[in-house]
Formats: sequence, C-alpha cells, structure tokens
Amino acid sequence: MTTAALFFILFLCLFTGMPIAFALGLSSVTTILFFSSDSVASIALKLFESQSEHYTLLAIPFFILSSTFLSTGGVANRIINFAIDCVGWIRGGLAMASVLACMIFAAVSGSSPATVAAIGSIVIVGMVKAGYPEKMAAGVITNAGTLGILIPPSIVMLVYAAATEESAARLFMAGFLPGLMMGSILMVVIYIVARVKGLPAQPWVGFRNLLRSGFSAGWGLMLIVIVLGSIYGGIASPTEAAAVSAVYAFFIAIFIYRDMGPLEGVAWVKKGESLGSAITRNLWVTVAAIPRSITHPDVRKVLLDSSKVSIMLLFIIGNAMLFAHVLTTERIPHMFAETIVGWGLPAWGFLLVVNIFLILAGDFMEPSAIILIMAPIILPIARKLGIDPIHLGVIMVVNMEIGMVTPPVGLNLFVMSGITGHNLAWVLKAALPWLSILIIFLILITYFPQISLFLPEYIDHLKGY
Repeated sequence: MTTAALFFILFLCLFTGMPIAFALGLSSVTTILFFSSDSVASIALKLFESQSEHYTLLAIPFFILSSTFLSTGGVANRIINFAIDCVGWIRGGLAMASVLACMIFAAVSGSSPATVAAIGSIVIVGMVKAGYPEKMAAGVITNAGTLGILIPPSIVMLVYAAATEESAARLFMAGFLPGLMMGSILMVVIYIVARVKGLPAQPWVGFRNLLRSGFSAGWGLMLIVIVLGSIYGGIASPTEAAAVSAVYAFFIAIFIYRDMGPLEGVAWVKKGESLGSAITRNLWVTVAAIPRSITHPDVRKVLLDSSKVSIMLLFIIGNAMLFAHVLTTERIPHMFAETIVGWGLPAWGFLLVVNIFLILAGDFMEPSAIILIMAPIILPIARKLGIDPIHLGVIMVVNMEIGMVTPPVGLNLFVMSGITGHNLAWVLKAALPWLSILIIFLILITYFPQISLFLPEYIDHLKGY
C-alpha cells in the first residue's frame, strides 16, 4: 500500500507538470504523513542530514563556482584556440578540436550543460563559416558536451558517491579512461565523416604558435593538474580539491587572464614599456585590485549565478534523498532486489535491464535525482550478482549522458537550442546520428568492466592496497 501510494503520488505530480524536486518532496512527505508508520520528525532530520552528513556534496557548490568563473572569463576561448592548433590541421579538425575542447573543459568544470554552453557558443559559428553543416556542428557539440559528467571532476559522480557511500576519488579515476575513450571515438568518427564529405582542414600553425596557444591556455589547463593530481595523489579529498579549484579559478580569471573584474583590459606589458617597469606596474595594480575584485559587479554576478545553480541542485538532492529515505524505510529496495534475484537473471541480463530502465528514466528526470533514487535500489542487486559498485557508477553516469541529449528533459538539447536559435526538434535531429555512438559506447562500458576499473585498481596497487 505504501509503495503504491508513494509512486502514484510521484507520477501524478510529474504528470501535472510539477518540477521534479517538488514532486519528490511532496510525494515523500505525503506518504510519511498518511501511509507510513515513520515519524514525521524524520522529514526534518533527513533533509538536514542530506546536506550536513554527506561531506562529498560540499564539493558541488565549489565546482559550480569554479566552472562559472571559467565560463565567464576567457578560459574557454583559450582552450578552444589550443585545441584547434593541436588537431585543426587534420581533415575535419575543427570539429575534432571542438570535441577536444569539450574534453578539456569538462575536466575543469564537471558540468555537461556548462561545457555545451561554453564551447558551443564559440565554436559553432566558426565551424559553419569554415564550411561545416550547422547540423553537424550542433550534433557534435551536444553529444561531446555530455563528457562534462563523465570526465572527472564530475558533479553527477559526486552525487553517486554520496548516495552509495563509495569513494569519490575512485569514481573519478574510473571515469577518466572512459572519458578519453569516448572523446577519441567521437574524433575518429568525425575524421571518417570528414573524409567522406570532403570537409576542410585548417592550415598547420607551426610548433611556435602551438606552444604559444598552449602557454596561453596553460593557466586553465593547470587546474586539471591541481584538482586531479591532488585527488589521485592522495593530497586532498575531492571536496578540498573543489575548494582549491574555486579559489584558483577566481585568481586566474581576475588577476592572470584579466577578462573580468577591475583589471579587465589592463595589458601585462604596454607598448614601449621596459620589462622592469611592467613588473613593477603589474605588481602595484594587482595589489590595489584585490579589495576591489571582491565587490566588483562581474564577481558578484558570478557568485549570484553559481549560487542559483547550487541551490537548485542541492534542493533537488535534498528532496531526492528524502524520497530515497522513504524507499529504504519501507524496504522497497530489498523487496525489489529479492524479486530481481528471484528471476534468476545473469549479471549481463541484469545490466541490460538496468540500462534500458535508466535510459527511459533519463528521458524524464534530472540525472542527480535518478542517481539518488535508483542507486540504493540497484546497488544491492548488483553486489549480489558480483558487479563492482564503481563499475556500476560509471554505467549509470554514461546512461545519464544519454539522458542529457534525449527529450523531453535533455538539458543539452535546451542549451544548444538557445545557442543556435533553432527549436528542439531541429536540435534533436542534429544530435541523433551522434547519439548512436554514445549508445555503442554504453555497451562497451557495460560489458567490458576493465575499461572503468583499470585505473582505480592500478593506483590502488601502486599504493599497496
């Protein structure tokens, strides 16, 4: 009775168009009040615990703040220029460079929509001017942007770690090689399409220009080393690394690149200025700008925008954890696990069912909510069938990637629609051919677990675990 009431109220709320966060919270509270023997006090306690006891979740606002600074400043531009200099000379290289830029930006943002917005808003116009079909440009970026939730640091992986109490660091390691593999597959397919369609290649810029663009993007690229190096090296936890990344992103956007804040447009070296004078002048203007940078309108806007996104996401997480609490209290995951195990499905059959179910769920729900609701149900069954929880986490994240580009709730579709000015149907048609690559990649990740587990197991071996 309780289970039926919980899901009936949830689907009723969703059917009326209620936002997913409110639907999860209302169905949970109503079920506790009228259909469950659970204490009403558990509502407040669970909402408090969802934000206070899951230390890993504290990393989410920091990564969002870091991503907003990088998206607002000129880091995305510099990453794109570097990517074009790296692979632009290959046939179809501009599209391949956009994928490479998405991979790099994903490693400093942790967000799929942010990756699509930052990279797509810059490269699509250039790709069309260079002779690429607009549909191809939009389709490539829409799908490549999903790497934002697979290549670490990933916000969705942090949510999975909080829901399952698995190591966020090991999840990040598990997502690294699959992310590189997915990006490489996309670039290989782009090269084949470019050869067939005769798409153009950019002129080779030479090693000097490549080094120059690499040096220009170096401060942004260094963030990857700081975050992933500190986590994989055991120097910092993901939450601590996220806090450092936010401070570092603020520093390079304001004081190094000077694309925003009080030093915007101030040149490092003026024409005819000696090196000694330039160093002295920059030292003084930087020191003088520190107090003003904190209250500058650009910085306040970044803080406000990132706060809105963080509050929205944490509100969804809080209500999803309350929903998961009701599921656990009513022993729904255990009953579900016993039923599935009773079917006698082998591990491969169970994973096939899980993939189909998660793809369908991704069509209608936000990734974090799906992870928080489904992980406690799926994980006990997976453990009984001998499936590694880290491997399962990567499978779920790849399914969430597919959900980002499938209607009606595919966030990347909405972002791309805003960038190109076309409706969702046009964006969906552009994304569908490239979506098939994601589905093939999901099959590889699902049935070849060592793709995900090789790096965490290798690093554990080096550490002597």
